[in-house]
Amino acid sequence: MRIGLFFGSFNPVHHGHLIICNFVRQTTDLQQVWFVVSPHNPLKETGTLLNDYHRLELVRLATKDEPHLRAIDIEFHLPRPSYTINTLIYLNEKYPEHEFTIIMGSDSYSNLPKWKNFEALIKNWDIYVYNRPGINQPQPYPKSKTHFLKAPLLELSATHIRKSIMEGKSIRYLVPDSVMEEIEKNGYYK
Repeated sequence: MRIGLFFGSFNPVHHGHLIICNFVRQTTDLQQVWFVVSPHNPLKETGTLLNDYHRLELVRLATKDEPHLRAIDIEFHLPRPSYTINTLIYLNEKYPEHEFTIIMGSDSYSNLPKWKNFEALIKNWDIYVYNRPGINQPQPYPKSKTHFLKAPLLELSATHIRKSIMEGKSIRYLVPDSVMEEIEKNGYYK
């Protein structure tokens, strides 16, 4: 099975994430998309990061009714910080029957040279790149297996959602109802 891996903090998961993953799955040869909840992205600060398992639960709630989308905690069990190359090698060993592909925004793709072993990453795995608002489509790296997609653009960020919560504003329609209810019930991001 061909599986797309969508890496992120998902702090919190929102409709923008779900729209991208559903679009990529429906317009490519991917049969599933796995949300890889990252405990620590080495290129991001962890100051406002909700607990790993709370973020994982929010992604599970967001994807529970969609059989082609799945939340996984694989990086919770790997050394930290989380490096995509290590996760891909581990997944290839654990699931040799699957073929994995990376899904990322054009902003992340532009930053790939900062990633650990980025040459091996672009040489050995297909990468589906969707445009991010305000980011020009980057040029493909030589010898990469990059596919640029014209996905729906939605200017929605987890930062905006966290800020809205802190200001006492509603996040209805920004996140799935089940995610909003879990955030409210537990007082996350206040």
